[in-house]
Amino acid sequence: MNALEVFKQGGFIMYPLLVFSVLILAIAVQKLSFLHSFTSEHEKINGELNRALEEKKFDDFKYILRNASAPIARPHEILMDEVYQNKTELEEKLGRRLSETNSALKKNLWVLGTIGSSAPFVGLFGTVLGIMESFRAIGATGKSGFSVVAGGISESLIATAAGIIVAVIAVLFYNYFQTRVNALAQDFRHRVEDIADLIFLIRGTRK
Repeated sequence: MNALEVFKQGGFIMYPLLVFSVLILAIAVQKLSFLHSFTSEHEKINGELNRALEEKKFDDFKYILRNASAPIARPHEILMDEVYQNKTELEEKLGRRLSETNSALKKNLWVLGTIGSSAPFVGLFGTVLGIMESFRAIGATGKSGFSVVAGGISESLIATAAGIIVAVIAVLFYNYFQTRVNALAQDFRHRVEDIADLIFLIRGTRK
């Protein structure tokens, strides 16, 4: 029995589970690509910004950010705002910008969490339909026995297994991305705060 035959035996409930599987794959690929790009860009931008500050080239600092992506650029841009007279005032606004970056990093993760929690229930619904089909077959033939209910039982078992498998894969990806995003967001915050400290030190020296 090949995969297509198993899919057909699972009944129509396999189609929403197939949609779930496609969503999981699409989000996983998009997220892996985005996080890799974000990490590479942040490493590059962070190095360039630190060099610009060490050489006290503030115009270069602003130029570098103009070519950076929004999740990276926006938290750094407010660091050069001359209206801030103390770090407390800056940290309040910086916290909001870092929250925006964190949201960008976590974008679409809720879909994986939702699939992980709902896929078993979709499979369970398929189980109920399969059992109902078995009872319908008994009622239609007036007979019982394995041969009569085999189709319904097969459908229910396949749907249950498929729902569990989809849920497990979704949860695995969800937990992996949550862990990676949290670590990346923390590292990003620390590096932005280090640059903020360096800017205040330089401005304090200038004064």
